[in-house]
Amino acid sequence: MAVNINPIALVSTVMRIVDAKDHHFASLIKEPLIPSCNSFTFISSFLRMMAVVRQWYVHSLMITEVRTEPLFISISLQSLTKAGVIMVGIGVIGYGYWGPNLVRNFAQVTGARVVAVCDQRAERRALVEQVYPSVNTYADVSEMLRNPKVDAVAVATPVSSHFELALMALQAGKHVLVEKPFTATVAQAERLVEEAERRQLTLMVDHTFIYTSAVRKIKELVDNGTLGTLYYYDSVRVNLGLFQNDVNVLWDLAVHDLSIMDYLVQSSPTVVAATGMAHVPGKPENMAYLTCYFPDNLIAHFHVNWMAPVKIRQTLIGGSEKMIVYDDIEMSEKVKVYDKGIIVSESEDAVYQRHVGYRTGDMWAPRLDNVEALRIEAEHFVDCVRTGRRPLSDGYAGLRVIRILEAATQSMVNRGQPVTLSW
Repeated sequence: MAVNINPIALVSTVMRIVDAKDHHFASLIKEPLIPSCNSFTFISSFLRMMAVVRQWYVHSLMITEVRTEPLFISISLQSLTKAGVIMVGIGVIGYGYWGPNLVRNFAQVTGARVVAVCDQRAERRALVEQVYPSVNTYADVSEMLRNPKVDAVAVATPVSSHFELALMALQAGKHVLVEKPFTATVAQAERLVEEAERRQLTLMVDHTFIYTSAVRKIKELVDNGTLGTLYYYDSVRVNLGLFQNDVNVLWDLAVHDLSIMDYLVQSSPTVVAATGMAHVPGKPENMAYLTCYFPDNLIAHFHVNWMAPVKIRQTLIGGSEKMIVYDDIEMSEKVKVYDKGIIVSESEDAVYQRHVGYRTGDMWAPRLDNVEALRIEAEHFVDCVRTGRRPLSDGYAGLRVIRILEAATQSMVNRGQPVTLSW
């Protein structure tokens, strides 16, 4: 089995182990084992260190009569991976719009190494070879999946191909990250989740927005009760273009907001209703309105449009205690928390004419970090591959979003007729 080795991390790990055994011995080997950029020099140095370690270990057994397992048997594959010695080999399928962003971010993740990129277009493969000379390029997905150095695959292709490519990767024993939307149908999403579970592989969906500092902060405020009971989630995501050929505007734009809502609310709607319209012949619906009904009077509404004169990315979240305005286009204060709301009289005398009062307090904008969301997501994916942890945007999260989108499309075809969801 081919293994991606990080030489600096390997030496560091060995020296930490040796330090714990014999500080004097460690001081003897540290200086001559600083690996150079020349791989042959590093291998020679490492083999020399192994010989010295073996000699030291045998010597220590002779003197102390310690009867234990050899020093390096205790270094498991998992511990070397966690230490960053064994690097996770990443292969990216699709180098069009989103693929270059995935390659760039995975190339910067500690403990990961982009080893392969697959794209059918020769000019895109040439671009990869120019920017990343050490990365192998492929025109055929099957050939890339046969590369033993590829441990995990990121799929960044049109949604119509997501299922086939992700299933091929899972069946080849690779961990998989799939660009949004997860799949084209609920049945496809269920099949991928089942395959990943059966093979005990990491399956993650590229719901990038839940890894932004803004959404993570909102999640913190929702979870700690700052907002109180949630009343509504109201989102607008409109701009001029880009018209898609394979999906309507709900699948292209609303998928972002549905993934954010799914992450924040931690509850699923029971009924959805959607209306929309296609204004360009031969193209799917370019504007749509989607409403999701939840238990306990929570309601969510989404407005998406490819034919708007301005770009708007704004979400309002209302609670019984606080309200939030999340504006993704705002540069300095993306999240604003308002101490505003209503006070309803509960006195018996006012049953038939309840008095509604209004509470107006301060507004504050929490501090947010500037780390790129895709970088955080890439690190999270690699960590999940290493440790076996369940991703925040796992296959089940992707399935929940696809279930809503499929029902919304059905409702839109029937001019807004509500569709009941079964979970």
